[in-house]
Amino acid sequence: MKVAVVAGNPKPNSRTLAAATLVAERLTGRPADVVVDVVTLGPGLIGWGDPAVAQAVAAVQQSDYLICASPTYKATYTGLLKLFLDQFPSNGLDGVTAFAIMLGAGPQHALAPELLLKPVLVELGASLPSRALYLLDSEWETSAALQPWVDGAQRFLTEGAGARVS
Repeated sequence: MKVAVVAGNPKPNSRTLAAATLVAERLTGRPADVVVDVVTLGPGLIGWGDPAVAQAVAAVQQSDYLICASPTYKATYTGLLKLFLDQFPSNGLDGVTAFAIMLGAGPQHALAPELLLKPVLVELGASLPSRALYLLDSEWETSAALQPWVDGAQRFLTEGAGARVS
């Protein structure tokens, strides 16, 4: 089982990245194999063919599971995350089971990961069997919503593994 974390926060080593890695560890019982802090890819995201971006895309594509996380900016995921996701080819996440996570300042954006982040991952070919997770910035480490979500999502770990289409 290979697990990837992608965090699309414009701030390096952000709470979003920390929350996504925590979710990966709680979900799988171990640290992620691949961690992409998208902001570190810098200007290579603007065009096509940057070697570091291509390497990050390939590492995510080779994963069985993806935790894709973003802060909530203007009621949706960040443009930075979109720049990274745009680097994937059509159906570039075929065979990857993904989990969409967003952090935000208040509960008014709680549907953002379900309504906005999940569809773009599905468009790229990922399977998203679980509902998305929304955590408040102020309590992501201690959120009462985290463990019940993890408990519900864990049932999809073995069911999704090995579903990759060659």
